[in-house]
Amino acid sequence: MNPPILHTKALTKRYGHHTALTDVTLTLPTGSIVGLVGPNGAGKSTLLALTSGLIRPTSGTIEVLGSPPAADAAQLARVGFVAQDTPVYAALTVDEHLRMGRRLNPHWDARLAADRIRQIGLDPTKKAGRLSGGQKAQLALTIAAAKRPELLIFDEPVAALDPLARRAFLQNLMEFVADLDVSVILSSHLLSDVERVCDHLIVLAESRVQIAGDTETLIAGHHRLVGPRGDLPDLPAGVEVISADHTERQTTLIVRNTGPDTPRALRETPNLDLEDMVLTYLHRAGRITGETTTPVEATR
Repeated sequence: MNPPILHTKALTKRYGHHTALTDVTLTLPTGSIVGLVGPNGAGKSTLLALTSGLIRPTSGTIEVLGSPPAADAAQLARVGFVAQDTPVYAALTVDEHLRMGRRLNPHWDARLAADRIRQIGLDPTKKAGRLSGGQKAQLALTIAAAKRPELLIFDEPVAALDPLARRAFLQNLMEFVADLDVSVILSSHLLSDVERVCDHLIVLAESRVQIAGDTETLIAGHHRLVGPRGDLPDLPAGVEVISADHTERQTTLIVRNTGPDTPRALRETPNLDLEDMVLTYLHRAGRITGETTTPVEATR
């Protein structure tokens, strides 16, 4: 059995007196496309930097593909990372980027890189500094994928792209996933992107994981109950109230069913969609800490 792409236990990262990540315990199965969502400052970039081996935890443990992150050259070659600013070098041409990738990566797939550059229409002689934002993102994706990694990590790769370029990037990402049989962790504040491509979800807020799991299973387990104030049915064991809103006449509950079956009280109620579920947890996190949580975007 393949080890999980990420396994953490009580993972914590502090910068001086600021805690960026608190007691994160996760197991992400091989083959997943994981969406990591949360507001700015939630800890997403810190978690990805820990996963990539760019920084070390303050406490707790982390394993990536069964080994410590960036433990050696062989482990580094198993992971491809594209940072938020789509790191390409302005003074280098597209072809020079590919030649550098070939020198630095032992499993470099030159044919894949060349084919992809040709398919997306990039001029090999053009310097990266003269590429559009979408073209830079596509070049960074090509370099990361041509490493032939087992895990691709993206930190807000499409945040600065227009909708057309963002859609093209995600389409190419899905093609790479299908062709290379690679696992993916994708950080984004755009719920529509996560909903389009991800089968696993992590919601981060206030430095903590609020919920994580298979996306379809999570959505199927969340319901909205609406009724006259004080007249909602008693909830059975295994049903957790995530939020409760009251008006003079009406009570609205968002609940999560963690049991193996759907109780009768929930069978006729609609499931939450992804946007409502995520925003419920972000608002709850803000209420618990007393902070105002900036919501993620739900751009369609």
